Amino acid sequence: MKTSEIKELTTAEITEKLENGKEEMVRMCLNHSVNPLDNPMKIRYARRNIARLSTELRKRQIENK
Repeated sequence: MKTSEIKELTTAEITEKLENGKEEMVRMCLNHSVNPLDNPMKIRYARRNIARLSTELRKRQIENK
């Protein structure tokens, strides 16, 4: 998900996507340790997407204060 797409989301949507992304990444990491994924780069993409969402959420929290 691109940063420009994230900026268009509401705070509630970002929070929801962040929780879903974290759950998905944990699931992928566990599955990868047992049975290697077809594309292990998905873990990296998920981690970076989580970072983008967290950054935007934190930015909004700072702006509201």
